[in-house]
Amino acid sequence: MPLWLGIVLGVVGLLLGGLIVFLVPTFKKARAQNNAAKIIRDAEIKAEHIAKNAQLDGKQAITEMKIEAEKEFRDRKNELSIQEDKLLQREQNIDRRDGALTQKENALDEKAEFLARKIKEVDKKEATLQEKIDSIIVELEKVAQMSTQEAKDELFARVESKVSKEIAAFIKNKEDEAKESCAQKAQELLGLAMSKYAQETTQERTVSVVALPNDEMKGRIIGREGRNIRSLETLLGVDLIIDDTPEVITVSCFNPIRREIARMSLEALIKDGRIQPGRIEEIVEKCKSEVEETIHKTGQDVAFKLGLPRINKELLDIVGRLKYRTSYGQNALDHSIEVASLAGVMAAELGLDQNLAKRAGLLHDIGKAMDFEIEGSHVEIGARLAKKYGENDVVINSIESHHGDVEAKYVIANLVQAADTLSAARPGARSEMLENYIQRIEKLEEICKSYDGVYQSYAMQSGRELRVMVIPDKIDDVGAYKLAREIRERIENEMTYPGQIKVNVIREYRAIETAK
Repeated sequence: MPLWLGIVLGVVGLLLGGLIVFLVPTFKKARAQNNAAKIIRDAEIKAEHIAKNAQLDGKQAITEMKIEAEKEFRDRKNELSIQEDKLLQREQNIDRRDGALTQKENALDEKAEFLARKIKEVDKKEATLQEKIDSIIVELEKVAQMSTQEAKDELFARVESKVSKEIAAFIKNKEDEAKESCAQKAQELLGLAMSKYAQETTQERTVSVVALPNDEMKGRIIGREGRNIRSLETLLGVDLIIDDTPEVITVSCFNPIRREIARMSLEALIKDGRIQPGRIEEIVEKCKSEVEETIHKTGQDVAFKLGLPRINKELLDIVGRLKYRTSYGQNALDHSIEVASLAGVMAAELGLDQNLAKRAGLLHDIGKAMDFEIEGSHVEIGARLAKKYGENDVVINSIESHHGDVEAKYVIANLVQAADTLSAARPGARSEMLENYIQRIEKLEEICKSYDGVYQSYAMQSGRELRVMVIPDKIDDVGAYKLAREIRERIENEMTYPGQIKVNVIREYRAIETAK
């Protein structure tokens, strides 16, 4: 290629390149301006459409709100119209009631005036009548030669005498009827209960005397300068009486548990032969453990024997302590078991809860196990223990009422009382000191002789029966029955005695003439 052609082509290329470089930005700018104008036109069109739509929506919303406001206004107007009608109706009703009340008030005023006039008339008549009555009373007092109070006293005395006899006769008739209907059933029930339960009459007594193999053992128990006996009395909490009686030591203590531990300890020491303070302490602790174990086992055995479930363990231990308690020579535990068995049999025959009756019978004397440690009677202590261990109300009432201290509220409580009397009163169950026996007999006869019309009285069958002879001219048949009740009540209120006492009032009239 020629050089000049190359140069020309090069110059042309440069010119074309420069032209292209100059024209390209101008072209892009023009195209961008066109695009921007188009976008602006489109936006203006859209904005115009949106404004038109918004204007239409606003008009439609205003129309709807106007319609809704008109509807609400109409509803309010209707409601106000209804309320106005109701208020108008109420006003009319009130007006009618007001008129009726006004009429009633007028009628009541007229009645009040009428009653006031009647009251005045009645007062006048009453005053007139009272004057006539007073004059009649004065005339009657003159005729009878007796004042009004004296006449009242005389009338009351006659009425009291008549009513007293009628009441006594009525009570006697009712009790005779009751006896006729229930005596046979009661005898059958008690006979059946006693036939189903038999207990030996020989009861265990408290052992308070320890036998010694020889008198030389007394010196060993006393020890050098009395150290052994002092140690024994301190550890056991009892008094050891060593007198001139050969081969005997007497244990004295109000606590039967301590007395039993002392007996066992002395017997163990005598058998062992080693009597000195160290050995004494060891033996006493061992005997205490044995007695506690025996008490616990005894309570468990009694509950098992009677078939009583769910008795508190601590309460069973207290039952076991009754093994070492006696009353009138009768062992308290054996007595409680016997009462439980009798009460259970009677409850079963009557269709009552047999286990509950047994439970009440077993626990009725539970207070005797603690009466030498806690202040109060065995009834009060027993009731507190039963409440403490959550016993049934029937059991608590049976404990409180078995000696008549409170009223028996349940049939089972009456059964326990009857069973307690049967157990205590049967022959051989209890022993009694001669002095107490004589005092009781004298007291019984003294009560009988304190009544007017009684000329002789006798206590028979070891004080279980009273025969009271009365003067027939002073006491009639009804009075004899009344006297028997009064004597019975005084005996129950003033005396303490085992079992029952039968009161017989005997009235006999003899017409005697002698032919000469």
